[in-house]
Amino acid sequence: MTKITTHILDTSLGQPAANVRVWLEKVDGQNITLMGETQTDADGRAAKLTPEPVASGRYRLCADIGAYFAATGRETLYHSAIIDVMISGEQAHYHLPLLISPYAYSSYRGS
Repeated sequence: MTKITTHILDTSLGQPAANVRVWLEKVDGQNITLMGETQTDADGRAAKLTPEPVASGRYRLCADIGAYFAATGRETLYHSAIIDVMISGEQAHYHLPLLISPYAYSSYRGS
């Protein structure tokens, strides 16, 4: 069992992206199960994405960046950002930061 967290940074402004809706889905073949949903805090963090640690498998970490950019009065190419990952339950923690701007996003495995 492992914990998944994220931190969203708006690289176009050089600051955390607050109040971004994020959710975690488990993907099992054609079945998709919502595992948890929250919003980023003032520091852009979503530490309590799921109430319990998750098992090994394929997951999608999704962020509603379209609504975030609309709320800040900016156009964007992307409606959402999706990080599609394979999680090993043998790892205690996966931190998946998300770097966003109106016309790009990227992620990496953080610590």
